[in-house]
Amino acid sequence: MIHKLVVLAVVSTLCLPVLAENNAPPLKKVEALRQQGYSVRTITPIFSQLVTFSFPKGFVPAFEDAKDGQYIQESVLEGESLKKWSQMVTITGAKGLASNPNLTPAGFAGGMAGGFQRTCPDSYTATGLGEMKFGNHDGFVAVVSCGVANPVGESYSESMLLIVIKGERDYYTIQWAERGEASKTPIKFDNAKWAERLKRLTPIKLCPIVPGERAPYPSCANRT
Repeated sequence: MIHKLVVLAVVSTLCLPVLAENNAPPLKKVEALRQQGYSVRTITPIFSQLVTFSFPKGFVPAFEDAKDGQYIQESVLEGESLKKWSQMVTITGAKGLASNPNLTPAGFAGGMAGGFQRTCPDSYTATGLGEMKFGNHDGFVAVVSCGVANPVGESYSESMLLIVIKGERDYYTIQWAERGEASKTPIKFDNAKWAERLKRLTPIKLCPIVPGERAPYPSCANRT
């Protein structure tokens, strides 16, 4: 079976995506390519490495920023916005943190989960899915939730699949968050749903940045 691949490679600020072929179709045709059997992967250069994973159906890049050693890229479902969204996929990078011998992927995840807990101490819940390997890189996966994620104004719940990866020099996260109706009690963990979403993001890999190589980064796109 011939594997067909379309790559969305972020090559500049403010999320300018391009497809992997010279005369590639515009982004609006990506979903049509999925129907033809293509898989869709995003490859993003973040600090010292390329971050690549399967890009979920229906999402479009909405925001990107890099400053003070921190990188963030956010994608929402088509038709939604950063101010009002039901699901969001986020990629982050923290420059140089991999050199800290006292920091582990689980510890990094715990620090992020602590931010959730401070927001909703009475409705917070977290489930660790455990340590995982992403290629040769150590990682940790968890699901964290707030029953009431916005205590002021319009209230809602928020749950997030959190994937932390320790790179050669930097730390990276891939997050898939969703919002729903507010709940005064902790959100019940749905193992089937979050396992399926983790599967939809795979394969997740970090690749070296090859000097002079430009998007669509064939050294990474062609790596199995």
